[in-house]
Amino acid sequence: MDQKQFQKIIDEKNPKVPYFMNILKAFIVGGIICTIGQLITFFYMRFFPFTEGTAANPTVATLVFIAMVLTGTGLYKKIAQIGGAGSAVPVTGFGNAVISAAIEHKSEGYVLGVGGNMFKLAGSVILFGVLSAFVVALIKTILVNIGVVSW
Repeated sequence: MDQKQFQKIIDEKNPKVPYFMNILKAFIVGGIICTIGQLITFFYMRFFPFTEGTAANPTVATLVFIAMVLTGTGLYKKIAQIGGAGSAVPVTGFGNAVISAAIEHKSEGYVLGVGGNMFKLAGSVILFGVLSAFVVALIKTILVNIGVVSW
């Protein structure tokens, strides 16, 4: 049996991946999550003294909290099975990553298990988020000081 025949047999045995349906599901689930985020922003702007710019922080905190509750109850996993990458919208994906690690290591105790492992996966997100924000702010400061960009 040569390489072409072997590859043909493998191609016949492997199931076809429904790329279009996966993309469509991810788009719909991600869009629903983002729409919920926008509704939360409108809620904060309507019922609290927030502007569009200042409502972002409580909206992010609320979305992270909702993702954490859904992960703790097992519903986020079902949403992720349907929506795939669409459920990994950065904010809700962050909340899911934190709580998933905490739940996974709960048997090791609250301090060494939950506390020590909670930010294992999310730690890199926090690190590179802070680092990239610093680099962007540094570049902007340099560009403002040399007169390329106005403040």
